[in-house]
Amino acid sequence: MIPRYTHPDMGRVWSDQRRYETWLLVETAAAEAMAAAGIVPADAARDIRERGAFDIARIEEIEQVTQHDVIAFTTAVAEKVGPSARWMHFGMTSSDVIDTAQALQMREACDILLKDLDALAAAIRERAFEHRMTPMIGRTHGVHAEPMTLGLKLALWYAEVTRNIDRLQRARAVVSVGKLSGAVGTFAHLPPSIEADVCRRLGLHPAPVASQVVQRDRHAELLSALAITAASLEKFALEIRGLQKTEIGEIEEPFAKGQKGSSAMPHKRNPIGCEQIVGLARLLRANAGAAFENNALWHERDISHSSVERVILPDSFIALDHMLRRFTRIVSGMVVYPERMRENLARSNGVVFSGTVLLELARRDISREQAYEWVQRNAMRAFNEQRDFKALLLADADVTRVLAPAEIERAFDLDEQLKHVDHIFERVFPVSAGVARNQEVTV
Repeated sequence: MIPRYTHPDMGRVWSDQRRYETWLLVETAAAEAMAAAGIVPADAARDIRERGAFDIARIEEIEQVTQHDVIAFTTAVAEKVGPSARWMHFGMTSSDVIDTAQALQMREACDILLKDLDALAAAIRERAFEHRMTPMIGRTHGVHAEPMTLGLKLALWYAEVTRNIDRLQRARAVVSVGKLSGAVGTFAHLPPSIEADVCRRLGLHPAPVASQVVQRDRHAELLSALAITAASLEKFALEIRGLQKTEIGEIEEPFAKGQKGSSAMPHKRNPIGCEQIVGLARLLRANAGAAFENNALWHERDISHSSVERVILPDSFIALDHMLRRFTRIVSGMVVYPERMRENLARSNGVVFSGTVLLELARRDISREQAYEWVQRNAMRAFNEQRDFKALLLADADVTRVLAPAEIERAFDLDEQLKHVDHIFERVFPVSAGVARNQEVTV
């Protein structure tokens, strides 16, 4: 399912080729660290560095017999290295290689996702400034609430994307650890200095303490960060889907020339990209749940986590890479209908300014309860009779006894409603918010 959409960079990170390359990196770094410490001969480390290679078909052939992937790997590499291979994997256990190498893969995959997130943030920022003062109705419970702008909606997305960037950077650091502490983490066969040197060579940090494996709370944190990022994309995509409904028609995901929406209905333009993102987010949440389950292993280690990680790590990274790239294209090509937004804003006959009228009455020594009653009765008439809310207020003796006509008119001023948009943009985009200043609200 997922590989069809795999970007070459992310697909390479999780390929068998890259997995064995990282294993060989760890084995080579370990041999060189041990040679520097006088544990293994220097010429053996040199041979492992210069002759170390593998053939995937040969590894798979050996594994058919050994039923052990690391032994199959070391055997296949030993055939290339020659006699010096007896010093390869010296004093190490399989998880020393697997977990340290997997940290390299996860770090590499995180870097790709961070670039994806930067690209998405840039696309959202551009559209946010484009529509900084494009007015639309805000909705709570799916019902018209008060006016806002499309730019504010996009600024909210941008702020959430930056939190996901921070979250992923933290998770990247958490999983960027290696271990060469042996079968139960006691350094029985190699001193801690070797682990420290190997991790230094690979750009990792040594796990302060480990069992046979690096502890899987780290991996759970990473998968949680991926799942939360996917949930953010789901939220954004769901909003576009809602605003693309025929009855609303304010935003539409791009629809390419020649694209078909339905085999039966030629008129259809469906938000299939956003729907796909919503669906894939479910997969990442499920994978994060599996990562939580992987944390509890018997004693110092079992392998119940191993089979799970072979699925959830590549699938989660590959799926999220696709989701980020696709949603960036959706945002960049998103079609906006400001005129439809204006129509929808006016559809509720002005009742969306009821809160301002309520406050104006309260400022003039009318109790909140009394003011609420006056405003609500006119709002309900506007709903039920399809009347203009402002006209009803201007005809209400109770209201006009307190508010002059000009004061009622001012309560319906859209510019007044949106007067703090610039301030919000300066908080979300502190460096460059001023570039879009002084644009007029057009209704």
